[in-house]
Amino acid sequence: MSDTLLASVAGFPDFISFFFLAILLVALFCRFYTWITPHDELALIKENNSAAAVAFGGALIGFALPLSSAITHSLSLADCAIWGAIALVVQVLTFGVVRFALKQLPERINKGEVAAGVFSAGCSIAIGLINSASMTY
Repeated sequence: MSDTLLASVAGFPDFISFFFLAILLVALFCRFYTWITPHDELALIKENNSAAAVAFGGALIGFALPLSSAITHSLSLADCAIWGAIALVVQVLTFGVVRFALKQLPERINKGEVAAGVFSAGCSIAIGLINSASMTY
C-alpha cells in the first residue's frame, strides 16, 4: 500500500468513534426533545403534519450544527461528548423559550399550523448557528 493510502486509512478508527458518538448524541437529543415537548412529533409526522415535521427538522438541524462544531474542535471523545451534551441542553431550552414567546406553540403545531412550525424551526436553527460559532474555541 502506498503511504498516502495508509495515512488515509489510519484515521478510520477516529472517524468511526466520533461518528458513532454523534449518532448516539442525535438519538439522545431526539429522545429528550420529544420527551420535553407536550406534543408527539413522531406521531404527528406520521399523520402528515407539516408543522411538526418542519419544527422537528429545524430542531435536529439546530442540534447537528453545534454537534458538528464540537466534533471539529474537540480534543477527545470525552470533550466532544461534553460539548455535544451542552448543545443538547441549549437546543432543548430553545424550545422552552420559543414556546414562551409564541403562545400556544404546541397546540398550533398539533393543529398543523405551518407558520408556527417554521418559526420554531427558524429559531432552533438560529440558536444552533450561534451555539456552533460559540464552540470555536
